[in-house]
Amino acid sequence: MPDRPAELSPRRRALLDAALQVLAEQGLRGLTHRAVDRQAGLPQGTCSAYLRTRRALLTALTEYVAANLAADVDRLAAELAGLPHDGDTTRQVDGVARMFLGWLEHPEMLLARQELTIEATRDAELAAVLAAARDGLVDVVDGILRARGKDHGPERAAWLVASLDGILLAALLRPAADRAGFLGRALEQTLGSLALE
Repeated sequence: MPDRPAELSPRRRALLDAALQVLAEQGLRGLTHRAVDRQAGLPQGTCSAYLRTRRALLTALTEYVAANLAADVDRLAAELAGLPHDGDTTRQVDGVARMFLGWLEHPEMLLARQELTIEATRDAELAAVLAAARDGLVDVVDGILRARGKDHGPERAAWLVASLDGILLAALLRPAADRAGFLGRALEQTLGSLALE
């Protein structure tokens, strides 16, 4: 898991929330200091006073997105840790589904992560931040596999997380009213099939 950043000041949090919204709505091309200031309702120059360069803005936003998603995964992992390891992982799968549905109900974080993931293919520093956050979800999925008696190691869990990423992206492309049903069916097929292996 990535280290949690120091507590953000209200102004910095407002800037990062605004940057998240700009990135989700306009993509990386639209992510400028001026656009963030406008979105946050702050005077021009505020964002650049806190995050001097585009590089600083991208890095801070990547850390913010990764930390927020990782916090959700941490909460899920803590919830699942108290469940019995009796081979029935229905509640674990339901927990993953609830977390994903929460992400889909407020998709800005997922949209931003998609944009940042593409950028990270050309930026090793951003890739490292996103990879560290992803490790937490791999650990949760690995725990579900182990609870089912399927100890195939973390690589298998990483493959499954990649599949779940694809399901999340496919759900994002559907009309909002169809997302929950699609997600439920896809997770049932993907995670439920583990019991048969």
